[in-house]
This record gives sequence, structure tokens and C-alpha cells, in this order.
Amino acid sequence: MSSLIPLPVLDTTRNGKPKWLKVKLPVGENYKKVRNLVDEHKLHTICESGNCPNMGECWGEGTATFMILGNVCTRSCTFCAVATGRPPEYDEDEPRRVAEAIKLMQVKHAVITSVNRDELKDRGAEIWHNTVKEVKKMSPETTIETLIPDVKGTWDALITMINAGQEVVSHNMETVRSLYRKVRPQAKYDRSLEQIKRTKEFGQRTKTGIMLGLGETQDEVFEAMDDLMEHGCDILTLGQYLQPTKMHIEVYEYIHPDKFEYYKEEGLRRGMKYIESSPLVRSSYHAERHVNVPI
Repeated sequence: MSSLIPLPVLDTTRNGKPKWLKVKLPVGENYKKVRNLVDEHKLHTICESGNCPNMGECWGEGTATFMILGNVCTRSCTFCAVATGRPPEYDEDEPRRVAEAIKLMQVKHAVITSVNRDELKDRGAEIWHNTVKEVKKMSPETTIETLIPDVKGTWDALITMINAGQEVVSHNMETVRSLYRKVRPQAKYDRSLEQIKRTKEFGQRTKTGIMLGLGETQDEVFEAMDDLMEHGCDILTLGQYLQPTKMHIEVYEYIHPDKFEYYKEEGLRRGMKYIESSPLVRSSYHAERHVNVPI
């Protein structure tokens, strides 16, 4: 068993959150430019739908993570701020609109994600494939990370999603094995590991993200790291879970930045190739750094 590292006493603000979780408000000309382009092209971003704490920083730098296939998800994960329900018909013209926006924004590295579309036979794979192809056609110098959902074992759909020419394929585990039923009730821990494994076997640079502060133990985090190593994951992001609304699962604890650094060091020691680890890290934070991680 690994020993816990000593940490400072929790330093909180008036709302109960630690001071290290303060974020900048979204301001500036670049932020306004991205805001206008997103609105003009009727695009969805996980930055907004997911209440990302880094939206001000990323949009201020002229980047955004685009969410395709609508903004209504067929899953009801207890941590996620994206709306749950019956999605409307998807827009077949969406790949072109996303590609045009990325070109107008002059994005050097684009991250594309989506809601789960379990009601679709191909899980939305065709739109996924066409979106990456359109971006590459309009902006051939732009590198792409696709943060794809759980395909529920529809492996033909997975191949369609990941063979369009993107440089990084990410699929988030989100939490440790013991918390899956509580956090991701319609997902399976081993199925997500299998999806990462198949992606790696296809020859892609693989990536995943885990939220901390949901009640996981230190040894469970290490177990997840070992599982990811065994299934071919190259890149891991670790960040603090923040409760988006009172309707979502509560934060069990706030993890100190020193503990995040400890997890990073331990993960690298165990053989992970690259780790982003700090309280405000999200899966697409500093994603441009992950393109050149050796596979």
C-alpha cells in the first residue's frame, strides 16, 4: 500500500472552495471574437455546456473545444452539466460549419468532442468522421484531438470515428472503478478500457481524463493508472471535480495542488508517457502539448 503525503490545512474562500480554485472571468477582445464566431455559426462548445473553469483563459487565447451532434446527451452522468434527454435530429451540415469556424479562428490545434448519441445505430460516427475530414480539408495545418464518447462496444463505429486523420484520440474514464455506478451509471469501466485499447491497437495516440475529489482513494487512483498502462493509454489528465449545480453529485473533497503533483510524479514513475495534473486541469486543457507525445 502506498503512503499518503502530508498536506497543508485546507485554505478556503467564503463559498467553501479553496483559494487555488479561483478562475479569471472571461474578458478581452479575443474572447469576444470567439464568442461571436460560436454564436454566428450556431455552434455548441463543451466550454459552455460543461461549465469549464478555463473558458476565459482558452477563449482569450482564441481557442475552443467544439461539441458536435447537438447539446442534448442520451446519458445521465451525475457529474456532467450537459443536458440529458432525447436529442433532436443531428445537422448533416455541422461538419462544414465547424470547419469554417476553425478556419476563421485560425486555430492551430482543435479539440472536438460530442454528447453521447446512444439512439443512433452508428453512435454518430459518420458525423464524427466527416467533421475531422472537413477540418483537415479547410485547415490542413491544424492538428486535431477528438474526445469521443463511449460507443457501447460498437467497434465498427469506433473505427469510423478514429480513422479520419486526427492526431490524438481521447476517451475519458472520468473516475475509478468503484465509483462508476455512482458517477457514470450507463457506462462500464472495463468497456471504456477496452475502447482505449482498441484505439491504441489501431495506431492512434491515446488519451484519457480522470476527475478527483469524488471519494476515490489514493490506491484506487494508482490502480486506474496501472489499468490504463495495461490498455495502452499514452496521456492522462487529472483535475478536480467541481459540482456544476446542486442537482449534481457533491464534491467529496478538494485535492490540494501538492497531491496533484504527487499523482503526476507517481504516474510517470509507473510508466505513463505524459500527465497533466492540477486542480483546474480539464481534458482539453493545454491539449496542443499532447500532439507530439511519442507513441
